[in-house]
Amino acid sequence: MELIDQKIRESEVNLTAAKATLASLIQRQKSESRQADALKTRIATMTRRTREALEAGNEALAGEAAEAIARMEDELALRAETAARLDHQVLRRRSSVEAGHCRIIDLKQGAIQARAVKREQTMQARLSKTLSGPDAASQAEAPIARVLDRDDPFEQTEILKGIDAELGHDGLASRMAEAGFGPATRVTGRAVLDRLKSET
Repeated sequence: MELIDQKIRESEVNLTAAKATLASLIQRQKSESRQADALKTRIATMTRRTREALEAGNEALAGEAAEAIARMEDELALRAETAARLDHQVLRRRSSVEAGHCRIIDLKQGAIQARAVKREQTMQARLSKTLSGPDAASQAEAPIARVLDRDDPFEQTEILKGIDAELGHDGLASRMAEAGFGPATRVTGRAVLDRLKSET
């Protein structure tokens, strides 16, 4: 994006220079037009005076005026050629300036679109990294899984008690008592029912 902005600035500098050149050409064009108009006025005035000199029979003065008119007409022809060249240059330069102006507008609009696409690409890259990489969500899933997979300490304690009871033969005595061999090692629901029945 920095390169795009730099090239747009360079294009604007070139366009400013082209506009200055066009302004200079138009100024020369106007100057040539004013001088040509002034020359035409002088020729018309000199022509009228020459006719008056001829009518008065002053051939010498009329001849001198005719020479001056001839020189002014030559100058007018040269100025007409210069004006034609300036007209052509102004037309070409104006077309170039208009094209450059339109191109810069297109470049600026393209830069706006490029910035939007760049932001979208950056956001998409972040989203892809979040979904696929070791992000915070993934890092939270691992401890949760470890906690859920961990053995229940209470159940483990009960199992250990059972193992200890079996090792100490307390479990065997309880099983034998439940089977009716020897006195009961603990009060059972069956014993409570038998006692209640005997009391009635």
